[in-house]
Amino acid sequence: MTESIGRFRFMDAQRVNLDGFAVPDPALGLVAFDSPSDPEPSLVVTDGVITEMDSRSRTEFDLLDTFIADHGLDLAVAPEAMAIDDLAFARMLVDPVVSRDEVVRLAGGMTPAKLARSLALLRPAELVIATTKCRARRTPSNQAHVTNRSDDPLLLAADAATAAAFGFREVETTVPVLGDAPSNAIAVSIGAAVGSPGLLVQCSVEEALELEMGMRGLVSYAETVSLYGTEQIFIDGDDTPWSKAFLTSAYASRGIKMRVTSGGGAEALMGGAEGCSMFYLEARCVALARAIGAQGVQNGGIDSASVAGAVPGGVRSLMAENLMVMLRNLESCTGNDALMSESEVRRTSRTHPIFIAGTDFICSGFGSIQRYDNMFGPSQWNAEDIDDYLAMQRDWGVDGGLRTAEEPEVARLRTRAAQAVRDVYSALGLADFPDAWVDEAIDAAGSKDVPSADLMVPLSAARLIRDSGITMLDVISALDECGYEQEAERLLAMLRARVEGDYLQTAAIFTESMDVLSLVTDPNDYAGPGTGYVPSAERQREIDRIRQQRSVEDLRGQQAIHATDRLRDSGSATQSNDPRDVVIAVSPATGREIWRTLSGLTVVEALEELLAGLEEEGCVGRIVRVNDTIDLGLIGLTGARLAGSGIGIGLQAKGTALIHRRDLTPLANLELYSVAPTLDRAAYRQLGVNAGRHAKGATPEPQRNPYSDEAIEARYHTAVVSLVAIERECSTAGAAPDALTLVEGP
Repeated sequence: MTESIGRFRFMDAQRVNLDGFAVPDPALGLVAFDSPSDPEPSLVVTDGVITEMDSRSRTEFDLLDTFIADHGLDLAVAPEAMAIDDLAFARMLVDPVVSRDEVVRLAGGMTPAKLARSLALLRPAELVIATTKCRARRTPSNQAHVTNRSDDPLLLAADAATAAAFGFREVETTVPVLGDAPSNAIAVSIGAAVGSPGLLVQCSVEEALELEMGMRGLVSYAETVSLYGTEQIFIDGDDTPWSKAFLTSAYASRGIKMRVTSGGGAEALMGGAEGCSMFYLEARCVALARAIGAQGVQNGGIDSASVAGAVPGGVRSLMAENLMVMLRNLESCTGNDALMSESEVRRTSRTHPIFIAGTDFICSGFGSIQRYDNMFGPSQWNAEDIDDYLAMQRDWGVDGGLRTAEEPEVARLRTRAAQAVRDVYSALGLADFPDAWVDEAIDAAGSKDVPSADLMVPLSAARLIRDSGITMLDVISALDECGYEQEAERLLAMLRARVEGDYLQTAAIFTESMDVLSLVTDPNDYAGPGTGYVPSAERQREIDRIRQQRSVEDLRGQQAIHATDRLRDSGSATQSNDPRDVVIAVSPATGREIWRTLSGLTVVEALEELLAGLEEEGCVGRIVRVNDTIDLGLIGLTGARLAGSGIGIGLQAKGTALIHRRDLTPLANLELYSVAPTLDRAAYRQLGVNAGRHAKGATPEPQRNPYSDEAIEARYHTAVVSLVAIERECSTAGAAPDALTLVEGP
């Protein structure tokens, strides 16, 4: 076989080709929608008992069918719901005249196959509209992963406080070493309390240990109670729908919020899809979640998202799964946690429609820590992406649940969180942390930055926590004794909230004032344009204010740092007759308000190179400031008309430059350096050389803009707008040019 041609070698090297893509194979469950083995929707009720569901008689029911039939459907509405045409129901989902309450009511009577078949008809844009209408809670939110490879309590606390500062309202941790779990739970809870009141905390581990930690008050919610769409996978996991229902009740009885986890592709990944489509099997999981009494569902592929993403329409099915949860009137945690693709474009494509629509938790695991520290595996979104996500919120004017955190405040919170854990662990006799460890954790971007961390410390501390029966009340008492009264009160308020039980309502979160937002207290009221959730003016300002934004005054201040007295006014500019004379004409703000080019060179450094290049060719450079225009062509032409050689160099203060000749029209030029951010000293030196050669009538070596694949416009255009505004302020119509002198530096 001959080697691929260059274009295909280039394409093969792109990151999207690291992803796996599968040929659809219904027999293996590698099909998103409509497998030949998916059952026809049906429902027969005899004397109040379901005797047939989705083409199976009761004698053929498996464990899932039985539980859903007995506990998962509203039989009062079922006849009406099952009689509705699939397309008619799909249209109801996007019709603003039809309320959320109505479509949820009807979905309650639909079998898994019926609901799946209707939702499969929705196109991507219709999924966005339906999701906007059907999510449970009016106000969107987001959840963070806070983990690290070392189970470092100080770093966990600092990172939890940081997550709170960025606006996350749930924080989920886990462990690389199961025995560390109690220590991780306490560390993250303390850090969360430092960052904000009302943060819900989970430690995702084996279910019995997770429940034990919940009963001790060390965590406040759970979500990794897994459901599957086929009986065999339940059996393989030594589980049944009844055991999951019992566990759900156990959490609720202790005031612990709980949702389940499922996701299309899990059954195919485990070899138990029974020839059914991913979407139909997930419809069974969601119906089961409703039947067992869970508050919500974390779905949208989750760990198997890449399986769904490997087949045609798979990413669409992931969002449709999320919508299905909403139609069962449950909290929807819309995945976006496990990294689905190595392609940045596909990764964003998978999340963006959900982000635009808004959900109860847009990410059920935004990795607020670095990718390498995420013990769940890299998320779709990680600490590396927080600035991107905040910019996306600003771009679209939508509430994605996050906010910009100012560096001084994050530094303060990280310091207090790490010190609080140090002091509490010491007070409880769990561990003593050296100052170097504390300082490293405060400053660290990730666990690689904490070389002092001792991996045995969290394991020893966790063992003492379990053996001595430490509860959250003990932690609260230690915080109070160590002078962390605010954090102690915040954690105590969470325990009170568990007794009151309001946050066991569907889709419940706490605001920073400890108000509960849920399906009950903050119901989604979207009913078409002009209705539904709109960020408050204060929240919109918070969304719009990102740390990278710069005003004209900000840029003016940055320019002033580089001001120098080396570029001095020296009277009016004059005409020369010297054939060696080449004029460097600069823009009006040069040496007044603008001192630094877009490439990072100062204007003085650029002028030094231009003058040196002219000198190499035996020419004399002269600097003139043009005051009546900011147009580079006219600036260069003005210089050329003043020059004895008839050759001028035009230089805008931002760095764009050209060579002009006195007999050319303003828009014509001999050479142009148009991409100022890419220009270095050598480029300006060569421009001076070429101008000198033009002046002598010699043949110059033409220069080109350097190769670059950077988003030059995106990085610099906003700065250009401000620089141009400053230039225009310095320009005066009809003003004559000034002569400038560049004096030797120190």
